Amino acid sequence: MGVAYAVGARFSATAVLLMLGLSALLGAAVCALSDGLALVARQEETLIGAVQFVALPATFLSSGLMASNLMPGWVADIACFNPVNWAVEASRSAVSSGTDWSLVATRTGFLAALLLGCATLGTRAFGAYQRSV
Repeated sequence: MGVAYAVGARFSATAVLLMLGLSALLGAAVCALSDGLALVARQEETLIGAVQFVALPATFLSSGLMASNLMPGWVADIACFNPVNWAVEASRSAVSSGTDWSLVATRTGFLAALLLGCATLGTRAFGAYQRSV
């Protein structure tokens, strides 16, 4: 957002807060999943490999780097189920002149559900870790 502002883009305060909230939801979900995996794997190398195995493809298989209409069909199909893409789509809609609030609400709901699922897995992994020590 800082680079966009520096080159002349202007966003409403609502759009900025929404983009930060969407980023926080996605980041918290990844954090909870990473914590759970770290507790189960107990090896730094395993965690690094697993996170990179998920994070890099999720980034490249989203519309963050290429417009959806330019993607091959199979990439666009995968992007529909990609949490990174959910955050990108909702953020783009939030800053556009004709905000599609239903798209923003559904993508935010998907990210919140993902966070809930990842937090549940992380909590269960913590319980398993405590029982094993």
